[in-house]
This record gives sequence, structure tokens and C-alpha cells, in this order.
Amino acid sequence: MKRRTFLATAAASTAFLSAATPQYRMGVATTCYLSYLRPRDAHAFLELCAERGAGGVQSMLPADPAKFRARCEQLGMFYEAMLPLSPDVEAMRSSIRKAKESGAVACRVGALSGRRYETFATMDDWKKFVADARAKITAASKAAEAEKMTLGLENHKDWTLEDALGLMKEFGHEHFGMLLDTGNNLSLLDNPYEFVEKLAPYTTVTHLKDMAWQEHPTGFEMSEMTFGEGQLDMKRIIDTIRKARPRTNMVLEMITRNPLVVPCLTEKYWATMPQRSAVFLANTLRMVRENKPAKPLPRMDQLSSEQRLKLEDENVKTCLRVAKEQYGL
Repeated sequence: MKRRTFLATAAASTAFLSAATPQYRMGVATTCYLSYLRPRDAHAFLELCAERGAGGVQSMLPADPAKFRARCEQLGMFYEAMLPLSPDVEAMRSSIRKAKESGAVACRVGALSGRRYETFATMDDWKKFVADARAKITAASKAAEAEKMTLGLENHKDWTLEDALGLMKEFGHEHFGMLLDTGNNLSLLDNPYEFVEKLAPYTTVTHLKDMAWQEHPTGFEMSEMTFGEGQLDMKRIIDTIRKARPRTNMVLEMITRNPLVVPCLTEKYWATMPQRSAVFLANTLRMVRENKPAKPLPRMDQLSSEQRLKLEDENVKTCLRVAKEQYGL
């Protein structure tokens, strides 16, 4: 089934849905489908997730805010907007207002779209990024406070635990906190449970993902897995966030793709993290070696385009089902 046909079928099948309670409480981020389906329309993505019973969506801004908001209300689903960062406070406020018009209850922002150890080759490059990011984070924090809208800054393989805590202590407030991604900081050698425990009090938005890992000649590989198939204790993680921030929505980010290599045994990897001690490396590699996956990490190379598209969707469906059955979502 082609991507266009897939989206059209999903939209058509939900065209006559009336007001109802979603089957699941957990929402779905558009990034769950960016490997193969690659949705570009918020309205179509909402219908796709409604058909799958999701409690809400986290996606781009819709073309028709009023129509989108009305549809979310009809479906009983929450909406979280994905917004770009800007160093201009008024530009940020304008984006937030559009999100409000669309019915958003929170917004996701991110400073880096790539990975720290791949994007920056020198400490000077990293410092320039940090200076630019701080200007944007300052504007976002001020705009969130002015508009009384909840924003979450994602830990997108950029900020270490120390970095993130520092940003929250400096810029965090009632309306500005973290989008806590439960898997990303493995790539920066942070302990996943310590990361969640220390940042849970600041967590306003989430990306829930289970992870599996295995050794690689340059460090280790890691993959998003369906809940229960990975090596993280997701119940412990979710309970920690719920206890600290019971009103924060739980949103799935299950990305179907080849494993990501974390080259922590290469020189370039450490170019922007000279202050991190060998303890981080030792603890992470010990975890990788002592907690092996039950089977090799999944790879997409041998699958056809149609098989990849189907697997991506099945992975989301499985996560929604398991989250309800095992985590009360």
C-alpha cells in the first residue's frame, strides 16, 4: 500500500466518527510515522490516530485551526503542537497563539534536529550552537509565560543531564519545562533512570519509547522497540513521571528504523563533551554488555517499502495496546 493510499484510507474510515472516548489514553507523535509514512498534514494525521484509538496527537500546526480544534473535541482527543524555536519573542508568541487556536494543550520545541556527536566536530562549533540555542530558549520561556501556554524543550541527543538541569533551573517555570524523551540520552551516556528521576519534576511534555541496545565496534547500537520488547523498565519510568507530574500527557514516539550507532569509542564523539568523566563511558558500556537483547536489533534493509510501511503502523498499534494493558494508558 502506497503512502498516499494509506493516508486516504485512514481518513475515509474515520470520516463518520462521532464524539467518543478514545480507546487509549496515550497520544501519538507524528515522529512515529516519519520513517516511512511521513505525514505532512495535521488533519490527516489526526484521523489516522483516531482510527487507531489514540488519546491524542502531537503534530505540526493544522491548516485550518478552527476545524482541527472542533474535530479534536468531537473525537475526545488532546492536541500538542510541534513548534519551531525562534530568538524573537513575538514570533514565538505568534506560533503559540496559532497553537491555541488549534486547541493545543501543550507545545513541543527543540533546539537541535540532529545528534550532538554527529553535528559538531569541535568545541567551538558546540559553543556557537549553545549561544544560539540559549537565545531561542530565552524567547520561548518568555513567550510561554506571556501566553500562559505549556512548552516542553526536548532532550534531542543534544543536552546531557547536567545541561538539561541547568537550563531548567535557569529558564524553567510553570509554563516552560522539558519534553522528556525516555530514550534519547542513552546516546549521551546518561543513566536512563537517573535522567528520568531528576527531570520528571520539570516534565511538561513527553516522548515515551522503549529501547534495546547491543555492542558495536565503535561503541554500541540502540533501537526503539515496541513496549515490553526493549530493555527499559517502562512501568518504572512512566510511574516516575506520573508521580512528579500527574497532569502531563503521555505521548508515544516509536520510530521504526535501523539501529542508531553511538560511536562513544571514537575521538570525534568526545569533541564536545570533554568534561564528562570516564565513569559515564564505563557505566554505559557495562550496561550494554551485561544487558543483552533477547534477539538482534531489528533492521529494515531486507524489507520492501510496503513491508516497512506496514511494520511502522503495527509497531504503533502494539505500543498503544501494551501501554493500556500494562501501564494503564
